[in-house]
Amino acid sequence: MADATAATPQMMKVPPSERIAPKRLFAFLIMVFGMFMSILDIQIVSASLTDIQAGLSASSTEVSWVQTAYLIAEVIAIPLSGFLSRALGTRLLFAISACGFTAASFLCGFASSIEQMILWRALQGFLGAGMIPTVFASAYTVFPRSKLYIVSPIIGLVATLAPTIGPTVGGYITDIMSWHWLFFVNVVPGIGITIGVLMLVDFDQPNFGLLDHFDWFGLTFMAGFLGSLEYVLEEGPQYEWLQDTSVAICAAVCVVSAIAFFYRVLTAKEPIVDIGAFTNRNFAVGCAISFCVGIGLYGMTYIYPRYLAEVRGYSALMIGETMFVSGVTMFLMAPVVGRLMLKVDMRFIIAAGLVIFALGSYQMTWITRDYDFYELMLPQILRGIGMMCAMVPTNNIALGTLSPDRVKNASGLFNLTRNLGGAVGLALINEALNDRTDLHISRLQDRVNWGNATATELLNMLTQRLQGMGDASLMALKELSMIVHRQAVVMGYGDTFFMLAVFYFGLSLLVMLLKKPAALSAAPAH
Repeated sequence: MADATAATPQMMKVPPSERIAPKRLFAFLIMVFGMFMSILDIQIVSASLTDIQAGLSASSTEVSWVQTAYLIAEVIAIPLSGFLSRALGTRLLFAISACGFTAASFLCGFASSIEQMILWRALQGFLGAGMIPTVFASAYTVFPRSKLYIVSPIIGLVATLAPTIGPTVGGYITDIMSWHWLFFVNVVPGIGITIGVLMLVDFDQPNFGLLDHFDWFGLTFMAGFLGSLEYVLEEGPQYEWLQDTSVAICAAVCVVSAIAFFYRVLTAKEPIVDIGAFTNRNFAVGCAISFCVGIGLYGMTYIYPRYLAEVRGYSALMIGETMFVSGVTMFLMAPVVGRLMLKVDMRFIIAAGLVIFALGSYQMTWITRDYDFYELMLPQILRGIGMMCAMVPTNNIALGTLSPDRVKNASGLFNLTRNLGGAVGLALINEALNDRTDLHISRLQDRVNWGNATATELLNMLTQRLQGMGDASLMALKELSMIVHRQAVVMGYGDTFFMLAVFYFGLSLLVMLLKKPAALSAAPAH
């Protein structure tokens, strides 16, 4: 880092007051590792749900709540962290979050029933969520703006890399040891992070007096609003949305709670969430971009493994190895983006990142059932480059231009938008895949009939091959039906990738609404 600083003439002129103290940087890196663990645990179970299902004797519907419970609890806790960070201080809040997350991880590993697992996962998500926005807030209040080209890529890399490599890490751990170790691996690092934060972090002072004004009504309404919204987005696609009673009830709770929450936020003396940061144009537009980037970040981490499992028949480990390309690309791009932010207008970097991401998605519109590691390599590289170029400068533009007293609350809202974007993205992608697959099945079935010479020839060939194995004609018809269904599924994936490509090409135009941010090297420290 010293070499990186020395390499730029402007950096050599930075006064001693703007240099990063080694103790402070080390404390920040410990916090970053805690944030990495918290974000990683969203996706670490995704490749191993079948193993957990078997281990806990759960149904496929029940085991999906291992992930859903964590997401709902995390979404509720993230905006709450702004208030708690001001009341308890960064040191105490982060230590409580790390300690609680570690204890809940330990309990998850020893869970003996699906009910216990869901309870401990919800607790793990709620307690661990405080680590994510606290790191973002610390980056933009503790360090001088002239050093953000070092700090921003670190947190941007963690925020994008952790969910991307989650299935890879989870697949390896489950394959080598067992699903229990998906949670036990958090214990030793979690203890180390808790001790390290208590010993080293001294970024700010707590204001315990704020706890006297804690808005319990605001918390209740926020939990009802965000929790039910997350449930509707998670469960809606598979239960035909409002046609399912539980989804319809949660949708009604969401609407009522949202109205009560926003009324409370606007009228309470000390609101649980300060939405005043949205009056800053760069923050508001940055949150919109973050929401949309969340769709791609979590959506692609879902759609690639689903294709590889559903169409290619890959195991969790093989999926992880294939997906690792994006993770490596993001890791290599982080310092490059940091350097680019010193020399190029950050709005251009964001726009270029969104276009590159769109190109990666567009390349997948030609997907066939034969797409393998090498066919997926370039789209994943483009995805990794685009995601880092879009995410890191957006963090800077949204949070780096706010006054320090607003950053803690704003950080929670900013991170919330990314997670909500992911939830909305998964719901929309599921809906698109289902609808387009049904459409293509209908169209292909109309074409595959006795008047189609190619279809008749294939059916006759299958019948001959299956002679002597039972009712050859019926078995051949079933196999032909499976071929048609699989092709419709692949075409559904292609359509979904095309929709994402068009969406991100269009999103790149949103960058024009941003005000030009100050150059990092020339900006004064907070």
